[in-house]
Amino acid sequence: MLELKNLCFGVENEDSKKEIIKDVSFVVPDEKFVVITGPNGGGKSTLARLIMGIEKPKSGRILLNGQDITDMGITERARLGISFALQQPVRFKGIHVVDLLRLASGKDLSVGDACEYLSAVGLCARDYIDREVNASLSGGEMKRIEIATVLARGTTLSVFDEPEAGIDLWSFQSLIKVFEDMQKRTHASILIISHQERILEIADSIILIADGQVRGRGSKEEMLPELMKSTIPVTCNRILEGGVNHAE
Repeated sequence: MLELKNLCFGVENEDSKKEIIKDVSFVVPDEKFVVITGPNGGGKSTLARLIMGIEKPKSGRILLNGQDITDMGITERARLGISFALQQPVRFKGIHVVDLLRLASGKDLSVGDACEYLSAVGLCARDYIDREVNASLSGGEMKRIEIATVLARGTTLSVFDEPEAGIDLWSFQSLIKVFEDMQKRTHASILIISHQERILEIADSIILIADGQVRGRGSKEEMLPELMKSTIPVTCNRILEGGVNHAE
C-alpha cells in the first residue's frame, strides 16, 4: 500500500516562489487500479516524480507498506518494489529488447521467458526480441516494450505517467487491454496519471488533482459523473471528451 501524507512541494528562485503540490494526502491500496486525473498544470506529473523519488517533497511523508520512504532515492525505492514508466520511454541505442528485459528483471532471462513478456503486451516476440531500443520503434511499440519491462520487474506498485501520450488511436485502444491484463496478471497496485476517459473507466478509484490539491476522490461510478458536471473546470471536461495528450 502506498500512502501520501500531507505532501507539499514547490520551487523558488530569487524573484518568486511557486507551490506546486499543496498538502496532498491519499492512499493507493494493495491490488487496486487508481487513476489520477485533472487539468494540465495541476501537479499530476510532479506527484508521480515525488512518488518515485525524482523530486523531494518540502514537507509531508511517503510510506510504502508502512515503511517511510520519503528520504530514499530512486534506486532504493525501485528495490522496495516501485516501477515508474515515463511519458516518453527512453530509447537505448545499441541495447536490444531482450537485454532491456533482462536488465529490468534482474535475472538472466531465457529468450523464451523474455518472449512471454512481449506476448503479454501484444507484441509478436520473434519480431521484437532482437530489435534495438532505438528510433526505429514507434511510440506505441515503445510503450508496450516499456510495460513489458514493468511486467518483468514484477513490482508491487507500478506508476505510469500519461501512458497514452504520443501514441496513435489503434495503439491506445490496445493499451487499454494491456492494462486490464496486467492487473489480472500481476495482482499488484497500478497508479496511472491520465486524461483519458477510457483509462478512467477501468479504474477502481479516481483522484482529481487541480491546482496542486486533491479536489475529489472516489470510485469511478462516483467520480465520472462528477467530472462531467459543469462545476468541474472546463479543462477537465475537454480532457475527458477530447483526450488531450499534453504533458504537464
